This record gives sequence, structure tokens and C-alpha cells, in this order.
Amino acid sequence: MTQARVLRRARLVWMLVAALASAAVVVVSAQARTALSRSDAKRLREKVALIVYHGNRPAPPAAPLRTEVTERELNAYLTLDSAGELPVGVTEPAVTIHDARRVSAKAVVDLDAVRSHRKSTGMLDPVNLLAGRLPVAASGLIDARGGMARLQLESVSVAGLPVPVMVLREIVAYYTRSPEYPRGVNIDDPFPLPSRIKAIELRRGEAVVVQ
Repeated sequence: MTQARVLRRARLVWMLVAALASAAVVVVSAQARTALSRSDAKRLREKVALIVYHGNRPAPPAAPLRTEVTERELNAYLTLDSAGELPVGVTEPAVTIHDARRVSAKAVVDLDAVRSHRKSTGMLDPVNLLAGRLPVAASGLIDARGGMARLQLESVSVAGLPVPVMVLREIVAYYTRSPEYPRGVNIDDPFPLPSRIKAIELRRGEAVVVQ
């Protein structure tokens, strides 16, 4: 697997952990956003590079390696340094890591693009009622151990109004389509963690990557 592909998968994992990826609405205030710094974003990049480096070593380390990633670093990267890496139509991402397994996230998403590239399931299809660029928020639980991760969505809202979880499934599927995944990623499916990551331990305000 090429390093570029590993980096793409690593970013996907962080987005799933953070947003989703893989996920109560948490609003990052203007004051909090201005407090985010380039140095925080740089630390996140350095830590991801270290995770990828250890994952590419010929043999795994004798003792587990633990890399701590803070919520502040992740949000600084998403806010200040993710231009060109987020899918077109996805802006203003933010994430909160609550406790042992719970995460929540929000972003502004171009729902017109999602709706135009899917088949309607009928007049009551909630995606048909959504239009324009709207804030999407989600919360759920992440279980990441044994080299695999699974996201259990609990709630989704669009513009502050609760919507069925299937709406986020459609959004993620649309924005994760690729030659490798022509139909996009199904967020209900377990997925392998990249770079020999064995587990991701979540606690309030940070995630610990175990390799």
C-alpha cells in the first residue's frame, strides 16, 4: 500500500472518529475557533506522520506505541489546515470527544449534491426535503479495538432539526465514493484500522492511538 493511500485512509479514520468520519450537536463558538492555532494543527500533522511511520515499519514494536491526539489539535487541523483535503461541499467541520466511546461532530454540507446523485425512495424520502448548504450534526459511539472500528450512530440533525440516521448514511456514502469504494463507505460496516493501529481509546477531549 502506498504512503499516499495510507495517509488517505488515516485521514478517513480520523474523520470517522471525529465526525465521521465516522457522529448531541456541539457548536464550536467563535471565541474557541479564534483560540485554535497553527501550532496545534502542526502537532496533529506530526502525530499522524508518526503513526503512519510506525505503521510502515518492517516489524511491529515490541511494546505497544501510544500516541495522544487532542480534540484541540484535531479541530485546529480541520479548521486551519484541511483545505483541499475535505470533500468539495463539506466545510466548517468541528468535533468533540466526550468520553470513553462517545463522539459528536458537525459540518456544513452541500445537500443538493447528495440528492442529485441518488435514487429517491419515495415521496416521504427525507433527503428530498433537504436543499442547499446546511449544517449537519451527528453523535454516536465508536468501538475501535482489535484492529477494527465500528461506528454506532445515535442521532443526526440538519439545520437543528432531527432527521433519520439514514440521511447521514447517504451523505457519507456520497462523499466517500472512490475507485476502491464506487458506492462509498457504509458507515454501519466495521472497517480495518490503518497503519497497524490496534485500538483507539477515547476519553474526554482526546483520543489515544495504540499501535
